[in-house]
Amino acid sequence: MNQQIVIVVVAVLVLLAVIVVGFLASRKRRTKLLKERFGPEYERVVRREGDPHKAEGVLEFREKRREKLRIIPLSEADRQQFAKRWTAVQALFVDNPKGAATEAGNLLSEVMQARGYPAGEFDQRAEDISVDHPVLVENYRVAHDIAVRHDRGQASTEDLRKALIHYRLLFDELLQPTIPERKEARG
Repeated sequence: MNQQIVIVVVAVLVLLAVIVVGFLASRKRRTKLLKERFGPEYERVVRREGDPHKAEGVLEFREKRREKLRIIPLSEADRQQFAKRWTAVQALFVDNPKGAATEAGNLLSEVMQARGYPAGEFDQRAEDISVDHPVLVENYRVAHDIAVRHDRGQASTEDLRKALIHYRLLFDELLQPTIPERKEARG
């Protein structure tokens, strides 16, 4: 009888060990996939949340929200029209840097909406765009930050020029005729 109890206890302990090892391996794989998928955005969210597990939950929530969106490529006519409008924004910079930065931000929002990203507060738009464009979202944040600082009188014309450059990087990416390839980070 004692021998059977020992065998059952050992079997249960081995089973528990296998479950724990499997769980830890799954968590490690999940972390690896999220790091690959979100790149620098992963680290930014970890710093903001103060805990990798919370950050990973935030990023997975973003992915689930993004899955519900219908992101589409722009038609050739829309791409040409948006590109033409961007050229006008750049020309406006010479005489009105503040107006050009504002128009650049507005135009980028229009392109996002045309692609299928929902309108909303800046932070939500940045989170939505981070799923498909995790590297370029930081450019979007920097440009927006400069525009906000300029509204407070804390940014120079050179800062506004940099904002336009940052907006342009994401703008150019969104004008591409393809839909971003998404790597699943589920593990």
